[in-house]
Amino acid sequence: MDRENIDTAANALAAMYDTGFGGKSSGRYRIPRKLLSELLGRRRIYGKDIRLLSRVLFERGYVLIDMDSFFVVLSANSFVNYRRANQDAISAQHIGLPGHEVN
Repeated sequence: MDRENIDTAANALAAMYDTGFGGKSSGRYRIPRKLLSELLGRRRIYGKDIRLLSRVLFERGYVLIDMDSFFVVLSANSFVNYRRANQDAISAQHIGLPGHEVN
């Protein structure tokens, strides 16, 4: 895939994050696979295309999540305040990590 198409699509997806639509002034959104393929100028999009687009978006501060029939665009900052799993949380679920004993 042409890198220029990827950059153009990434610019559009990033700009849409700050654009009001769907009853919200800005923020996360979903985009159908078909519309994303049109944005990329492709009849079909492949895993390689999505990985490259994801990397370019991530460099711009956004995360692209593939949900099979659609994609979600989120700000990478959305994840900063999420809880962090630790060994105690894993142990409480009675699942062992390799090299760790579970009581």
